[in-house]
Amino acid sequence: MPKKKHRNQNINTRSGLAAFLRRPAVQIATLVIVALIVYLIAVAGRGGNASASLARDVSVDQAYQMYQQPDVFVVDVREQAEWDEYHAPNTTLIPLGQLASRINEIPKDKKIVVVCRSGNRSQQGRDILLAAGFNATSMTGGLKEWYAKSYPIEGAPQ
Repeated sequence: MPKKKHRNQNINTRSGLAAFLRRPAVQIATLVIVALIVYLIAVAGRGGNASASLARDVSVDQAYQMYQQPDVFVVDVREQAEWDEYHAPNTTLIPLGQLASRINEIPKDKKIVVVCRSGNRSQQGRDILLAAGFNATSMTGGLKEWYAKSYPIEGAPQ
């Protein structure tokens, strides 16, 4: 009989870790740690280098500085008639209503500045691009302010 008792004590000692891991608080803590690790990996993978992520909005002056850089792509989300009236040179027109279906026309390896007439649609366009994993920002003030500051423009507002 003493051998049996000794064996039970040995089993209880060996299962100390297992008993510890069965505690609800330990299980919850483990899940929280795993979820945090998964979240950090997802955030890091979404934009590549988190420190290179753009601000959600930039001023017209900041946008103009970016516009002059070769690693920046400027997309205008106004309608064709607005584009025909005036637009910034060397930008790409993709109307907001078509942006999600034409997302493959946006380069993944560049910073994206989204512009429109006054700055409202560009925020929506930026959000579409951010959700698709792009490094995008929105220009506040829009092309009306761009024109008022005498930055390059083709055409003229009516």
